[in-house]
Amino acid sequence: MLSARPDQKVLGYLGRALSLELSAVQQYTTQARLVATWGLSEAAASLRKEAEEELQHADRIIERMLAIGVAPNASQLRSVKLAADLFALLQINQQLEADIIQLYHSATQHCARVGDHDSRMFFEELLKEEQQHHAELETWLNRLQQVPKQPFRGGR
Repeated sequence: MLSARPDQKVLGYLGRALSLELSAVQQYTTQARLVATWGLSEAAASLRKEAEEELQHADRIIERMLAIGVAPNASQLRSVKLAADLFALLQINQQLEADIIQLYHSATQHCARVGDHDSRMFFEELLKEEQQHHAELETWLNRLQQVPKQPFRGGR
């Protein structure tokens, strides 16, 4: 059961989480379009899938905020970061995922301290999913490192 009067820090975590998840949607969608122009259709499809997963996270956060009686507000989206090759893009994304993981870790710890079991469970679930995203990016980066580099012939 959700508390009638939510902890202000939990609300802050939810707001920052929404901002980061929507930033990730914007980042991955933009990068998918960019790599598609490079002719990397598989990579574009993977990035679009990531964007959809992050959008699902944002939707769950909005649902949670509405359930506890607050209006969702993503106050600060991060600027999209681009790069000249897929490897560098994935490194950028890995840092964004690490930032999201850190936020969910902190939120989970705070909720445990204040005894907000429902919010702790909510953030723990998102934390596990983001850790999986981070691991998938690590695997993708490792695969790219094993492939001989070819010169990039696209334009930015």
